[in-house]
Formats: sequence, C-alpha cells, structure tokens
Amino acid sequence: MAISDWPAAERPRERLAAHGAQALSDAELLALFLRTGVRGKSAVALARDLLAAGGGLSGLFSALGPTARVPGLGPAKRAQLAAVLEVARRCLAEELRAGAALTSPGAVRDFLRILLGDRAQEVFVCLWLDAQHRVIRCDELFRGTLTQTSVYPREVVRAALAANAAAAIFAHNHPSGVAQPSRADELLTRTLKEALALVEVRVLDHFIVAGRAALSFAERGLL
Repeated sequence: MAISDWPAAERPRERLAAHGAQALSDAELLALFLRTGVRGKSAVALARDLLAAGGGLSGLFSALGPTARVPGLGPAKRAQLAAVLEVARRCLAEELRAGAALTSPGAVRDFLRILLGDRAQEVFVCLWLDAQHRVIRCDELFRGTLTQTSVYPREVVRAALAANAAAAIFAHNHPSGVAQPSRADELLTRTLKEALALVEVRVLDHFIVAGRAALSFAERGLL
C-alpha cells in the first residue's frame, strides 16, 4: 500500500507536522527523503529494509560513497542523503564553535562520530581550541590505510601554531569497528602531548571513533 493511501494520522509528513521530527522513527525520517518506494514497497518499507541491511543509520551512511551501489537507492537519492549527512556535520561544527567544547562533551562526541564514523580508512583530526576552549577549527591532518595511519608530531605542532591554539582535542577512527586504544595509540598521544607542551598547547582529550562508539582517553585516565 502506498503511503498516500495510509490514514492521514499515520503518514510521516503529517505526523512530523503534528508532533515534530523527534516523534518519527528512523525509518519514517528516512522515508521523507526517499519520497517514493519501489515496486511492492512503500517508502517507509524501503527505508526499513535499508536500515536493516546497513545495521542502522550509521551503517547506511557509510555505504553512501560516490561509487557505492545500495539496492533501492539511485544516484540522486544517494546524493541527497549524503548531503543531509554533511549538513548534520556542519551544524554540529557550528554548535562547537559557538560554545566551549568541554562544556558540551556530547556535541564533541556527536560531531566526531558523524565526521569519522563512516570512514573506510584511518583518519587523524585535531580540534584546535582557544584559551576559553572554544573551537577554532578542525583540521584533518593525516590519512592512512584500513588499519593504520602515520602521524608526525612536527606537523601537528606546526598546525597548532598556525591555528594559534591554546588547547587541542585529537581524534582518529578505527574502521575495524573496535573503539579500543592500542599501545601505539597511547604512545602517540603521549608523544603529541609532550611535543605540544613545548609550545604551551594543552592536550585535553583523544577520541577513538568506531562506528557509533567514541572512546575518550580522558575518561579512561589515559592522559
């Protein structure tokens, strides 16, 4: 049955207008972007299938690369959903820039999960903060392979000076899906902390992002 044949109170668009976006399920929100289903499936049914196949929104978005083929999603719909994800990234980045990063740890985590959670390769980023711990900018400094990336302290120090930063939050992703620090991660964090201390830049945290999970070194007592 097409969504247009559903009772008005059950249609996603009407439910959103009456109760707000927060009242809709992931499938209903996704259906609003899909707009139409495929033969034998409404947009909501198609959205449910896509979410099940991807293991949720994060898994689905991770499959939205420019050359990816996702059953039920043509190039136009893939582009539309990828644009939504980028809008979310930029909204969270603006939220971070507007306030102190350490007073909104949830926003930091959400931003990093959206920024890094769907990357197929390891990426190392730095959030540079001013003396009030407001975000100056986010730099993607290094990219690697599926399992590792090379991070050079000299380049990190150079980037900190270029940003005129007083503090930093590091983050990198684990495409393996395991948000646990390796011994190499701990040694790297210590090395970067010592290098930045020489130019009076404090390292406040280091996050490891794996899909929806984001582990904090500070919370684990690893700083």
